[in-house]
Amino acid sequence: MRNGRAFWGAALLILLLDVATKYLAERHLAMHVPVPVAGNFLRFTLAYNPGAAFSMSLGPYSRYIFGVFAAIALFVLWRLYRQTRPVEFMLPLGLGLAWGGAAGNLVDRIRSPRGVVDFIDIGTNAWRFWTFNIADAGVTVGAVILAWFLAREDATKTPAGEAGPRGEPGGTSAGAA
Repeated sequence: MRNGRAFWGAALLILLLDVATKYLAERHLAMHVPVPVAGNFLRFTLAYNPGAAFSMSLGPYSRYIFGVFAAIALFVLWRLYRQTRPVEFMLPLGLGLAWGGAAGNLVDRIRSPRGVVDFIDIGTNAWRFWTFNIADAGVTVGAVILAWFLAREDATKTPAGEAGPRGEPGGTSAGAA
């Protein structure tokens, strides 16, 4: 099944790359000491995030609360994947990237009370983006693909009464009363 390869291939690729790169980051980087990779623009800087995206925190229980949210997200993404048609590729790919990223960060929450390992540090001079990891990149790229897919699907909706590209009823036409 083509969409199974897209979903599980993307999910496993992101998960394995994430686990491997976090292992290497913890083994070879000192905490909060930047190592230039591409000048000052791309650096590897080891940090731990016990919260969620952008260091959002819910206090001492963040690890458990965000871990439960990640587990729920894995289930929801898997269910959405199961509803895709066998001929679709981009939708399962986006869902798989997001699933792999959520799984990668969940592994960190389970294995360590310090939080999720972040190490990719991008920016210039005083302006730096939040430090992130491969899992975060997978979730972000997956979300962009999903947004693109949904926007494209909305744009192909047909007038009322006709079936859309996935068999759902279309939107209303300008002349419908």
